[in-house]
Amino acid sequence: MRNEPTAPVAVTLPASAASSAHARQVVADAAKAWELSEDVAEDAALVVTELVSNSVDHAIGPVDLTVSRTATGLRVEVGDRSPAQPRPQPVRVDSSRGRGLIIVAALSAAWGTEPTPTGKVVWAELSD
Repeated sequence: MRNEPTAPVAVTLPASAASSAHARQVVADAAKAWELSEDVAEDAALVVTELVSNSVDHAIGPVDLTVSRTATGLRVEVGDRSPAQPRPQPVRVDSSRGRGLIIVAALSAAWGTEPTPTGKVVWAELSD
């Protein structure tokens, strides 16, 4: 039997490249504690990497990460201090960048963005 939903895990990360690795560890620890499948844990790690990387690359200030257990899996929320809403861009075949939101959409059951008083939150839900 899987663990019942518990309190969300929330951390504030600096706007630096090292934050993606820290975010992956937070997600991995939460997924393990909540006894989610290895597939969901791996997909969530990739999703959080893309979302945190986007915040670090395109926003200002620290990055707020919240990981919550849902009835069917988990929800990852990444908040930053930029009001600019992310939009998937056409992929340039000669570039190694620009695929993050496409990856998030492919791996998530749902994803979206919400404005906040200080910027925005981009969220993704993954099902187990």
